[in-house]
Amino acid sequence: MEPSNLIQELQQRMPLQRFQHVLRVTETAKSLARMHGESIDAAETAALFHDIAKFMDAEDMRELLLAQGVDPLLFEFHKELWHAPAGAIIAFKEFKVHDEDILNAIRFHTTGRAAMSKLEMIIYIADMIEPGRNYPGVEELRLSAEGPLHQAMRTCIIHSVTHLIGKQVPVYPDSIECYNYFVK
Repeated sequence: MEPSNLIQELQQRMPLQRFQHVLRVTETAKSLARMHGESIDAAETAALFHDIAKFMDAEDMRELLLAQGVDPLLFEFHKELWHAPAGAIIAFKEFKVHDEDILNAIRFHTTGRAAMSKLEMIIYIADMIEPGRNYPGVEELRLSAEGPLHQAMRTCIIHSVTHLIGKQVPVYPDSIECYNYFVK
């Protein structure tokens, strides 16, 4: 699907504020892809799809994930995590995206995972640092994104896990594995 057609589809699936976030993540991801020698087209595609399931009904999302054999452990954690794997399923089934790297970048953009590809790191980081984000520490994350990609990912996952621990909420195992991988 052409990016312009996908953009029209996205506008219909999410509120304006989230749509604008997706466009900012897309521009940030394309910039990071240029900086780190990754496919700009792949970064654009993954970024455009990253939140496509964000506003799905929770029960519909759960059914979609269960039908696709997603690990039921996911349902023991906050629903906020569900939209990433659901988005990868939608990209594959509805939009015929078959590039596994793009699908993984969508699938792991909320949790991260150990041994992420360049594209996966780019989407994870872009989602955290896009210009509309405004939270304590985001400027440090933006600065880290100007350096080596692994170091930026390390800084982002440390920030994310620290934030979740500070809120005293459970941390999904993929995030812990991602943290361990990048701090070693």
